[in-house]
Amino acid sequence: MRTLLAVLLVAVLTPALSGGSVAAAPAKAVCLVCKVTKGEAEEEPVKAVRQHEGKEYGFCSEKCAKAFLEDPAAYLPPAFPRVAPAFELKDLSGNLVSNESLKGKVVLLDFWATWCVPCRKSMPELQALHDKFGSRGLSVIGASIDENGLAKVKKFVAARKFTYPIAVDSERNPAWDAFRVKAIPAAYLMNREGQIVAQWTGAAPTGKDLEVRLEELLSAD
Repeated sequence: MRTLLAVLLVAVLTPALSGGSVAAAPAKAVCLVCKVTKGEAEEEPVKAVRQHEGKEYGFCSEKCAKAFLEDPAAYLPPAFPRVAPAFELKDLSGNLVSNESLKGKVVLLDFWATWCVPCRKSMPELQALHDKFGSRGLSVIGASIDENGLAKVKKFVAARKFTYPIAVDSERNPAWDAFRVKAIPAAYLMNREGQIVAQWTGAAPTGKDLEVRLEELLSAD
C-alpha cells in the first residue's frame, strides 16, 4: 500500500472522455498519470503514446503509458454521478463500515495514512466538516491504508483527539483498490443514493464551494 504517493492538491471534477474518431496526441501534453500520482499539471514533451476508446493520449514516459493502459479509468477524468464500488472497512472498534451501513447518508470517504504528511494536514479540516454537518446526515469516514496499522492508527487518532469515524482498510480486499486510488489523500463525495458526485486527490476537499455542495446534498429528499 505504501507505493501510493502523497501529492499536491489536484481537484478532479470534470466528466470522463468518451469514444469518437482518433485524434493524434500533440508534441507536448499533460501526462495523465503524473497528474494523478504527482499532482503535475504542466505540459511535458510526449515520449509515449497510447490509444484508448478512439483517442490518442501522450505521456512523459513509456512507464506512464503502460500504467495508463493497465487501468485507464483511474487516470481519465471521471464521470459524475457514478455508482460507488462495493467496499467494506472496519472502524477502530471493529464495526463494519460499508455501502450498506452508510445507506441514506451523504458520505465523504477520505483515504489516508499516518505516514502521509498532506493527509495529516487535512484531517483537522475533515474534523471541522464532521462537527458542522455530522448531525445533519454527513458521514466523514477516514480510511487508513496503513499496513498492519490498527494499533498505530488508534494511537495516532487518540493523540490528536479526532472524533470523526476512522477505519482501517482491508489487506485482503482493500477499498482503495476498488476506488482505483493511485495517490493519497484521496477523497470521494457520495450522495444519499450511493453515487460518487465529486472526488479529490492530494488534499482534503475544503472551502465554501464544498460547503455549498454539502448543503445541497443534505437538503435533498
